[in-house]
Amino acid sequence: MDKDRKIKVIFLCTGNSARSQMAEAFLRRYAGDQFEAHSAGLEPKEIHPYTIIVMGELGYSLEGQQSKSVRENLGKVHFTYLFTVCSQAEKNCPRTFLSSGIHTHWDFEDPAAFEGTEEEKLAKFREIRDQIDERIRQWLQEQII
Repeated sequence: MDKDRKIKVIFLCTGNSARSQMAEAFLRRYAGDQFEAHSAGLEPKEIHPYTIIVMGELGYSLEGQQSKSVRENLGKVHFTYLFTVCSQAEKNCPRTFLSSGIHTHWDFEDPAAFEGTEEEKLAKFREIRDQIDERIRQWLQEQII
């Protein structure tokens, strides 16, 4: 399927540094032939180093990925599906963005906010990564594709 015919999906979170990047990567791998996956943040930050590590553990390279602002797409791209993956994005996402397409909220804990040792922080990133992976798989099973 060519890029123009794929169903456009965007995952939004606050920083576009962890959760939304993970969701984009999983959707791209599992159904990139049918969905054009994007991610963005309300206040983009660099991709968190632990995001890169834990996704790499599963064979995902985030090389070439960067954090993007939700404003880059406002009024330019129509997304069939918009997923907010944190409560801040849900609360603060521009209403014009939410008015187009099907909006779903998945509230995942922010692994970057977790405090602990390096190994405990990595464990939290893995936990959230695995939750996002499972939710993407479940959502794809619910779709008729």
